[in-house]
Amino acid sequence: MPEYAILVYPSANRVYTDTAPRLLRAELRVFADAVLSTPVGEIGQERMGGVDYVTFATERPLSAADVGFLSDLSARYALFERTGELLRPLPVDPLDRFDSDLLTIPKYSGKTNELFTKLLLNVTLMATDRPAAMRERALHVLDPLCGRGTTLHQAMMYGYSATGLDVDGRDFEAHEQFLKTWLRTKRIKHRAESGQVRRNKVRLGRRLEVEFGLTKEAYKAGDTRRLTHLQCDTLTTDELVRPGSVDVVVADAPYGIQHGSHRAQTPGVTRNPRELLAAAVPVWTRVLRRGGAMGISWNTHVVDRAELVAILERAGLEVRTGGPFEEFVHRVDQAIVRDLVVASKPR
Repeated sequence: MPEYAILVYPSANRVYTDTAPRLLRAELRVFADAVLSTPVGEIGQERMGGVDYVTFATERPLSAADVGFLSDLSARYALFERTGELLRPLPVDPLDRFDSDLLTIPKYSGKTNELFTKLLLNVTLMATDRPAAMRERALHVLDPLCGRGTTLHQAMMYGYSATGLDVDGRDFEAHEQFLKTWLRTKRIKHRAESGQVRRNKVRLGRRLEVEFGLTKEAYKAGDTRRLTHLQCDTLTTDELVRPGSVDVVVADAPYGIQHGSHRAQTPGVTRNPRELLAAAVPVWTRVLRRGGAMGISWNTHVVDRAELVAILERAGLEVRTGGPFEEFVHRVDQAIVRDLVVASKPR
């Protein structure tokens, strides 16, 4: 059987670096079950030359398409074919359309690790009815709790369009300033507009809309993508985003400390993640297309998995359970143990 090894990307966050090989094994299993052309056997972890690798064997050699999918694994640093004690590097073909500093430059308190952001998006993409579309067409990603836009930027990296909502005005302003500066510095052809968001003469918040090209030639030909950041309440998502227009919804839920919703339909909805998710998930589901998927990461100290699964199921979603989908729990710090759950919308 052909054997392979993945060199694990060294994260700047020591805690995440220690966890990354285990998370990568689960992510690889999700990919293997969804899109790889050959069955994958046991996925292991070995330390070779003092460095951690994720190892696996397949029934048949990996195809070029398989290597393409594995190139986009969140913590993949290098991919090797293994023969005994020898490792032969395989040329990788990641989707990345822009420089990685789009993700790594922003540094601020509360930022979700960019490798985990990519993992969450990847696993959610694999749960749609067309997981291979990840590398075949321009998708539409929604982050209804987008903060300063890490998920939106990862969608840009993949060549997708993205929409984000968040009530925090300071995060909106910081994201607007960074993205406009970054696009100008990188000389990426784009058009950026800012303005107010109003419905029925009521001001809901502010809007940043960026239309950009993956290349100068594509932009001139009208082949563009859009990034939209709405500084609006997440409970207005279905008022501002067309129903059934989103391929995947990806959200890193508040950890019980700050941001959420200021539309206080029930006491405590502003800061209580349980109440926020109970109110927001049905709203997010309405803009998700049939066959699309929703992925949510959250602090298990605040909401347990069974509660969140129940919220998703009440919204009519089918939660992926068992196997690798329940192997992503990991410690972030003393107060946060993070997990993710993925659900799909029936066709």
